[in-house]
This record gives sequence, structure tokens and C-alpha cells, in this order.
Amino acid sequence: MKRILITTLFVLFAINVSSAQAWMTNLEIAQRLALVQNKMVLMVWEETTSYQYPVLVRDEKGRTIFINNLFVDEYISPLIWEHFVPVIVSEHRYADLYGKIKGKRSQRYLDKFNDDSIKIMDANGNIINTDYLTQDFQNITTIIKQYALDTSFIVEELNNYRNDKGFYSAYYLASKYLDFGLYANKKIRSNIVDLSNIYLNEAIELIETQDEKERAALKQRCELLRMQEYLLLRRPKKVIRALKKIKEDTIDESNKSFVAFLYYTAYMSMDKAKDAETWKSEISSVNLKKAQKIINLNS
Repeated sequence: MKRILITTLFVLFAINVSSAQAWMTNLEIAQRLALVQNKMVLMVWEETTSYQYPVLVRDEKGRTIFINNLFVDEYISPLIWEHFVPVIVSEHRYADLYGKIKGKRSQRYLDKFNDDSIKIMDANGNIINTDYLTQDFQNITTIIKQYALDTSFIVEELNNYRNDKGFYSAYYLASKYLDFGLYANKKIRSNIVDLSNIYLNEAIELIETQDEKERAALKQRCELLRMQEYLLLRRPKKVIRALKKIKEDTIDESNKSFVAFLYYTAYMSMDKAKDAETWKSEISSVNLKKAQKIINLNS
């Protein structure tokens, strides 16, 4: 009952803030609202708001127009609230937030974290739009088209991770993000893979918290999930090479169906149906459907 009440209050708060066209200033509350509303967070550093932030946007007639300042324009604010939970984060939070990712992210990610540009984050505060900017002005319409993701598909995993940050919650969220990537705009599929990798790397670190007898199998499962990433990136040959390096007698019983899935999907993606047929019988109907989706991406 308490949780339902809190959720209701968050939703009402979001509606009120949205209607006022104001940006939020508390990152943690913004993340919770994003989780409730199945949205991503749009974040900027507070210092960025101290000067004009020009952007581009497409209007109702399809014309690309120039907006002098992202933070005060009456047209932009409701548009952003419709698709994201926008938040301005104080510079005082920088040290704390940076400390949590130092040594755990790519240089490209850290550069994005540090700069003054718009950052699109998931409900846990991980940035997805880490590509370097190639234009002078960010296009809000393009950001919406690419990153205004409906996260209802992964809401259960997001909630599980928020409630208990352990090996399994991190691993299953990483896995679900890969599934999510199958349905996302192909232009950001690699970004979703990178986001999945954040949780997979965390899961790998947490293997040591599991029973010693299970660690080898869990480590292998993580290695297999890493291979699955290459299927989404249209590199099935790399998957086959990696699988062939695994000795058959080292494959844990719990991971055999995963291995079969990877072999089958990779071979089918390479138009090698004869080689793939050997593995088909070991794959569930649910995973066969997922395999077909991946095969279609690679065709």
C-alpha cells in the first residue's frame, strides 16, 4: 500500500511539474519518475543553464527551426516533458556522481558525462547517447526520435535492479537490454549494447558474491551474453570463433541451451542453415523466435 501511494505521488508530482513547464532539479526523484512513467531522463549540468543553449527542432509543419535557448523556450519545454523527464543537476553533485563511474566507463562515456551537452540516461542514471557531437547545435527532434524510449519492456528488470543490486538483477537487466535492442532504432542499437555492457560488467564484478560452486558457470554465462552482443552488431563470424574456443567438456549444463542458441543464430545469420540445424532441437520456442529476430537483423 505504501509503495502504491508513493508511486501515485510521483506521478502527480510529475504532472504538476510538467504543467508548469519547469525542469526538475533532483536527479534521484527524476530517475524514479522516469521509472514510473517508462521514460528516459534528459539531464544537463546546472552551469549549462547559465548561458543561452541554442538548439534545433522541427515544428508542426515539418520545418527545422532555430531556438535561441533550450531552457526558456515555451515550445520546447512541453515537448521535452512529453517524451522525457528533464532534470538540471547541480555542479555540487559532480564529484559524487563521477566517483561512482571512475574507472568503470569508457573514455567516450566519461567525455559525455563531463561535457555541457544533453545527456539521455536510463532510470539508473546511466548515459545512453555517448556518441561525440558532430554538429554545432543539437536537434531536439532527432533526440526524441532516437532516444525517447518506452521502457515498459524492461520495467520489471529495472525495478528488480533498483530494489536489489546483485549479480542476478544486473545480469538479467543486461540481458533484457539486449532484447530491447532488437526492437530499437537501428541507429542507436550499438548504444543500447553499450548500455547493456554497463550492467554486464557490474554482474561480472558481483560473481564473487555468489556461492563458490556456481561462479564458474556464472562467469561462463556472462561470456556467452557478451557473445550475443556481437549478433546485434551484425558480427556473427566473431561469435562462431569465440564459441569454438570453448571446450565442450567445460560447458556447464545450465549454459548448454545458451550455447546452442548462439551457434544456431550465428550460423543462420551467415546463411549456413545446414550447420545451424544441428543446434535447433536444443532451443526453446521462445528463443527460436528471438533467434529469428536477430537473423532478420543480420540479413
